[in-house]
Amino acid sequence: MYRLPSIYLPVSHDHDPITIDNHNIIIIITVVASSKKRSIFSMTETRFDVGMTCDGCANAVKRILGKIDGVTNIDTNVEEKKVAVEHSDSVSKEVMLEKLLKWSQASGKSVALAA
Repeated sequence: MYRLPSIYLPVSHDHDPITIDNHNIIIIITVVASSKKRSIFSMTETRFDVGMTCDGCANAVKRILGKIDGVTNIDTNVEEKKVAVEHSDSVSKEVMLEKLLKWSQASGKSVALAA
């Protein structure tokens, strides 16, 4: 009989690990009702006009919006000064705009919801 070595495979920080040992295979799955999990079912895209002038600006926008629970994807285009944010319905465009306006005041860059 061949014996498998013990292996520890973490799934993610919000799930229990999968453990494989010499005798058993144990898989434990935890269901988490967070907005990131719900976002799989209902996605919205919000667009912003942002006065980005460089990759530093684009990275700042990504960092700011990426901290909001429920935001799943952020596409920035410095040349066109556009930002597209994919998020769950639990995230309001007003919350994202508020965060970007705070950055706008500090950086002097313009921010507005796209028409």
